[in-house]
Amino acid sequence: MLTTSIIKNRPHLLLLLLWLVIGIFLRFLRLAALPPWTDECATMVFSLGNSFRTVPLNEVISSDILLQPLRVDPANGINSVIHELLTQSTHPPAYFVLAHFWMKLFSPTGEIASIWLARSLSAIFGVLSIPAMFSFGYLTFRSKLVGQMAAAMMALSPYIVFLGREARHYTLAMLLVIASLYCCIKAIQSIHSQQSLPLWTVLAWVAINSLGMATHYFFALTLAAEALVLFAHIWRTRKQNSRQSNWWPILIAVLGTLIGCLVWIPFWQSIPDNDLTNWVAISNPQTRWLEPIGRLLLWNISMLLLLPSAFTSLSIGIVIASGMATLLFLLWSLPKIIYGLKTQQKSSDGRLEIQILYEYLLTTVFLCLFFTYILSKDLTLAARFQYIYAPAIILLLGAGLAGCWQHLVNGKVSVSIILLMALLGGIIVDGNFGYLQNQRPDILASLIHRVSPHNTLIATKHLHHGQTGRMMGLAWEFQQQADFNVQFFLAGKDSNSQEYTDSEQKLQDTIAKITRPLDVWLVEFRTPINLASQQCVQDKQYGKTAGEYSYKLYHCQSSMN
Repeated sequence: MLTTSIIKNRPHLLLLLLWLVIGIFLRFLRLAALPPWTDECATMVFSLGNSFRTVPLNEVISSDILLQPLRVDPANGINSVIHELLTQSTHPPAYFVLAHFWMKLFSPTGEIASIWLARSLSAIFGVLSIPAMFSFGYLTFRSKLVGQMAAAMMALSPYIVFLGREARHYTLAMLLVIASLYCCIKAIQSIHSQQSLPLWTVLAWVAINSLGMATHYFFALTLAAEALVLFAHIWRTRKQNSRQSNWWPILIAVLGTLIGCLVWIPFWQSIPDNDLTNWVAISNPQTRWLEPIGRLLLWNISMLLLLPSAFTSLSIGIVIASGMATLLFLLWSLPKIIYGLKTQQKSSDGRLEIQILYEYLLTTVFLCLFFTYILSKDLTLAARFQYIYAPAIILLLGAGLAGCWQHLVNGKVSVSIILLMALLGGIIVDGNFGYLQNQRPDILASLIHRVSPHNTLIATKHLHHGQTGRMMGLAWEFQQQADFNVQFFLAGKDSNSQEYTDSEQKLQDTIAKITRPLDVWLVEFRTPINLASQQCVQDKQYGKTAGEYSYKLYHCQSSMN
């Protein structure tokens, strides 16, 4: 029986294997090409059970001292990971605990942890999402073709590839969104069929939801959207049919999930006022109200297509040409995908499921915009926050492509072109040529190395460990250049104050003691400081931003007496 089933499904197994191979290639190609950016440094430090607080403030430090929290300490265990994370960060610990075991298993003691190793765990979860999406599509629509198309889009999607190449927890969270959303669909199907939801599904759903909350707090938006969609279907079916259904399994799932969420309330209370989260509240969406919508469109488009569009490395002409090509491709492809979805809706196996996915997608987008415009917490600022509804878009794309493949004239050719364009987008992500970009320490480090051949001091204002992480990214890149003498100064807040008066004076005193000629780079310093008293002159030729770092350059030529 088993052998017969394998032989019968061999084409599908081989095709799924192909998507896996391509997915592995896109996620692991040049995985360590870039230095870690701020959040990746945080992942590595906390996963190792280390602390950012060991980095000295208000004094000159070397790259080695700055990177010390990235070294593997065998004395640190799980307790250290959880303690440092919950006292210094705003994230739950599940992914960091897994990363701790992963990093300790393969990292030499005392050495700086490998960025490839740190990113590989996220990449592995990204690869696992490919068969998970196949199962999601197949079980939801009872169609292997939908499963294959969904798996293909999961493997190729530029957005999904982008998330899978950074040392963060979003691929694990997205894997849990896939599982939770499937359980939600099964619950709604049981409501419409007047059947009881199996107990194993209930228990699995509660466990998945609880693990999701322990992985990323924005998983709560997934749960809120599922609850709204679920109760909407319950209300509609009760209006249409007064016959009592067996609701207790769904009630158990809801109560179990609530308990899994409530345990985190003590940690949520400090998040709104935490300096680490203030950046989502500074975009002024009420006055610049079109920007969040524009960003949301860009993030959603990248789930299907991404052409060369990185302002950091490409000319404006290439970016404009890519924008026009993207618009033309969308005008050609979206009607075909919509046609495919309509054909799926005509099938008894797809009508309800597509409706649920539409409702879930619209609800999650509404919640994002509600937080952005009403609560002034702009969740559109970062592409990574859209992981909460990315699986729904991927499955809808898979269903639409399956409908095209089956029912559209020349549908197979159209689907092949769409998949090839998605593959191209994934390759563009690997080459860092798309607009899906995080901070790029390598760009600013390259500029500093080129412009400043003498003694170099990089100074920043320290608000929280995010600034330490930004400097770590630069130090990481400079360590690849052994002949370059660079030092760092992290200006901390004055004691019992939000001001930097004392630290700015210490910076001035420090500059006075360093051998000239000296170049001072004020990176992310934010507030003005007068270095004229140290005979330092700002170089107006350089300034503004590089690799999403803001900076100013000062040349200090004369020796101080």
